[in-house]
Amino acid sequence: MPHRSSAQHRHILCMKWGLKYGPEYVNRLWAMVRRNLRGDFEFTCLTDDARGIRPEVRCLPIAPLNLHLKPGQRDGAWKKLTTFESDLYGLRGTALFLDLDVVIVGSLDDFFTCPGEFLIIRDYPRFWRARARIIGNSSVYRFNLGAHADVLADFREHIEQVPRSHRNEQTYLSHFLHRQGKLGYWPAPWCPSFKYHCIPPWPANYWRAPAIPEGARIIIFHGEVNPPDALAGRRNKPLAFIKPAPWIAQYWRE
Repeated sequence: MPHRSSAQHRHILCMKWGLKYGPEYVNRLWAMVRRNLRGDFEFTCLTDDARGIRPEVRCLPIAPLNLHLKPGQRDGAWKKLTTFESDLYGLRGTALFLDLDVVIVGSLDDFFTCPGEFLIIRDYPRFWRARARIIGNSSVYRFNLGAHADVLADFREHIEQVPRSHRNEQTYLSHFLHRQGKLGYWPAPWCPSFKYHCIPPWPANYWRAPAIPEGARIIIFHGEVNPPDALAGRRNKPLAFIKPAPWIAQYWRE
């Protein structure tokens, strides 16, 4: 049965599929949100396997995209687009989507009050010339449920062409909403990258541990380092080194 909720209600959404992340990622994410978001909210995990997920989390199936994939191709880079269904299981209100592997280190209250129709992380530039690009990092984004159904409708209408012209869902989503004048970004200090902003630059990474940048609310893990790697001082990249980040254990817990 669809779940109907108040138009003013706050929702946290996350998504789990396959074997990469176990239920402990969902459970820790719920606990981090509960510690850092004042007031009521509903927490929903869109997933293909609800086993081991704590009862406070509502688990719902991930809607199919009906992609026509070649052998060996995966639809994982596109699954987040299903959050833009015109009627996502009857949920109503404002949704904050969080990737499973983020670490919340500060208050989330302002993520629901920051002005903007659609807010996302401005993707982290690897080179100075990339600073002006519009692409958002979809580890953290906020929108009104049902308000951007045209994103998913357009994707389904052009389901063969879009994956050829866009690397993944966040590049497609960013360009689509930018053309409509709806794309906005979180304040830069709120969502720093662990890889780019927490790890000291070479050669200081050999004697200084990763640290939380000033003003950070949510640490984003993308690329070769996840929270357990950071905690252990492990980097899955040749000739790279990081010291352990013990503060991960303080925040990334139930």
